[in-house]
Amino acid sequence: MTEAVRNGLSLKAYAKALRLHQWLKNALVFLPVLAAHRLDLPTILLVAQAFASFSLTASAVYVLNDWIDVAADRAHPRKCLRPFASGAIPVSHGKWMIAVLLIGALALALPLGREFISVMALYFAATTTYSFYLKRKLIADICMLAALYTSRILAGGVATNIPLSVWLLAFSMFFFMSLAAIKRQAELVDGVASGVVKAQGRGYHVDDLPLVSQMAISSGYVSVMVFALYLNSANVEALYRNPVLLWGICPVLPYWISRMAMIAHRGMVHDDPVVFAVKDRTSQFCGLLVLSLGLSGTLL
Repeated sequence: MTEAVRNGLSLKAYAKALRLHQWLKNALVFLPVLAAHRLDLPTILLVAQAFASFSLTASAVYVLNDWIDVAADRAHPRKCLRPFASGAIPVSHGKWMIAVLLIGALALALPLGREFISVMALYFAATTTYSFYLKRKLIADICMLAALYTSRILAGGVATNIPLSVWLLAFSMFFFMSLAAIKRQAELVDGVASGVVKAQGRGYHVDDLPLVSQMAISSGYVSVMVFALYLNSANVEALYRNPVLLWGICPVLPYWISRMAMIAHRGMVHDDPVVFAVKDRTSQFCGLLVLSLGLSGTLL
């Protein structure tokens, strides 16, 4: 093998360790800007910087998580292919990777102000706590995952000085609790298929599958109810020219949530639900439909 090929494989392994595809979740920092219709260039630049800072922090957490979980990942049928678990990256490199990523994230965060840095520090502390402890705790892990998703929205708000409405925060918590439960549901379905009684590194048994599925569906439906109540608020009349078109989103959301829970039940979700949705044609169509209805309500 030539030196160039070896270097290429090495760089690919390091890029894989950063989980660049997971940066998609950090696009949630743009949600407060979109919800408030603040699309001016200075605001977009601020939130783009927040996205970059949050993404580097998230990659630091992913590296930390894989670095900690090397032994468990090597026993997992898919996670054994991760760079640290497979040996593509020496385990000793984890420390300096985390340090470089955090220094870069802090350099980008400093111009955004003290509040943004506080949110970033809280996110890093919460994810570290999750990696070391909470992800093995029943229910607490699902609640923490939902809170971590919502923290991205909070980061976007403080970076741009856009106040976050109670409606947005309530919708986010229930919606992302649904996705977190679907993630655990998919893991338990994998366990049933492979004959494992207890999920590896988690606090769930395969017998918990029906209850976890119910949590996923019920939390998702509550988020739809919050959205429907929001459509009757005074905020909507002020932001949208034709808010009645937004009601078209209401049937799309429960359909998508129900479908995600169903295909997870069938063992077809083998990745994070957000990453799966990006690759799934039906989910893409639902996303485009929601976006189209939102834009129509704004412009028409």
